[in-house]
Amino acid sequence: MMNRDEIHILVVDDEQVIREGSRRILTKEGWKVTIAENGEEGLKFVKNNEFHILLLDLMMPGIGGMEVLKRVRETHPDLLVIVITGYATIENAVEAMKNGAYDFIPKPFTPDQVRIVVRRAIDKINLQREAELLRIESQRSLRDVANEKSRTLTIINYMADGVLVTDDNGNIVLNNPAIIRMLGREEESPLGKHIFDWTGNAELSQMVEKVLNIEGSSSISQELAWENPPKAFFMAHAAPVRNEQGEVLGSVTIFNDVTWFKELDQMKSDFVDMVSHELRSPLGSIRQQISLFLEGMVGEISKEQHQKLNRIQDRIDGLIGMINNLLDLSRIEGGHLVQKKETLAIREIIEGVIELMTPEAKKKNLKFIVSMEPDIFSLHADQQSMETVFTNLLSNAIKYNRNDGSIFINARNLGEFVEIKVADTGVGIAKADLHRIFDKFFRIRTEDTRKVIGSGLGLPLVKTIIEAHLGTIAVESKAKEGTTFIVQLPREIDIPSPDSRILHLLK
Repeated sequence: MMNRDEIHILVVDDEQVIREGSRRILTKEGWKVTIAENGEEGLKFVKNNEFHILLLDLMMPGIGGMEVLKRVRETHPDLLVIVITGYATIENAVEAMKNGAYDFIPKPFTPDQVRIVVRRAIDKINLQREAELLRIESQRSLRDVANEKSRTLTIINYMADGVLVTDDNGNIVLNNPAIIRMLGREEESPLGKHIFDWTGNAELSQMVEKVLNIEGSSSISQELAWENPPKAFFMAHAAPVRNEQGEVLGSVTIFNDVTWFKELDQMKSDFVDMVSHELRSPLGSIRQQISLFLEGMVGEISKEQHQKLNRIQDRIDGLIGMINNLLDLSRIEGGHLVQKKETLAIREIIEGVIELMTPEAKKKNLKFIVSMEPDIFSLHADQQSMETVFTNLLSNAIKYNRNDGSIFINARNLGEFVEIKVADTGVGIAKADLHRIFDKFFRIRTEDTRKVIGSGLGLPLVKTIIEAHLGTIAVESKAKEGTTFIVQLPREIDIPSPDSRILHLLK
């Protein structure tokens, strides 16, 4: 078993707070930690150093997490990769596991979640090392190993994940207590029974059968739904076990319980339904009734009453806006909003949003100053989502600007990305608040902003949409000196047709 100071962990994430936070959490456990801020730097570290575990962010500019995972699996197949998914959908983690990842953890995560996942990975490393020692020491069959009171059995029994080992006929020869608890089969021992006869799960049985006939040392990962009460969901990772001659002796399957993540997704869906029906509709009805008074449809009202009703209506509009943003956030994080991606001209998106926001800007006598490269790249994105991003950014630039100020919009090509900057001449943001402006419900409270109505959800929504499109957003600001938001979105990649390639060669 490896000592704590022998474990070397690499953290690759483009967010500094995640990198540094992970390093603090893991080094307190006595593990050695190295950090990298992008995929290219991470691959260089992997090439020049020996690591046991890689914590890898899936969504990064440049070389993305999926590409890093693919290269690592090709060059360092024994390195255990734990992916970090930025918007908590199980589908992204499943895709990564199909490509060879060991486990996953969603953002935002707690220190305990990180420790648990890394400890599971270390358990697997120790198990593999013990199994390798036993293989070298002896040519005994898996059935003999299962019956021996060995160190391997001790490690397996204390693992939090479920373990099932079969012989080459699919009969169970080894298991740990965790798998019995997970599957709710405490009334009978699985040893000696065929995996289908004991579990009754055809998908698992077929998965093991595929592993027993697979070429090389590849593994299979699959999500399994367990109908036996209580209903549960597992990520199963199966791999063949071979002897020195490469002959298949059996299979080993590790089970991770992901029921909690499924329940979380369902809770989000239920919340979206509740908000949609129980809050938004009544508020819309109240707003409509107030409009009747303001338009004089139910009789004359005084100037003071008119002002107060206008203030009430503004507050209701703020609540409806907050609800709409919250709904959009929930849908995006559930993978249900950014769906219809198409070719978009960023110039048309920005010009359309400016036209929409011009009446509001005129109230403060603000000027829009736009600068775009003539050959600006197109985007492959969801149009409604892009309109939401720039509507929120320009709305903030108007609300937090000074009278007679300016709003600068600059768009340019930047490698494989399109960079759009939105800058204002407004109140700015203090340095102490910069790291929190993308937090849900966070609002800057100063004398300059106290009269500005907002929900604290606009910028979190913008960040979530941009990350769902594999882009990034950053902010630069100083108090009293204005704010600049910098958005980078991947350009649309043109794939030339065979005819166009031939014409290119003939030129």
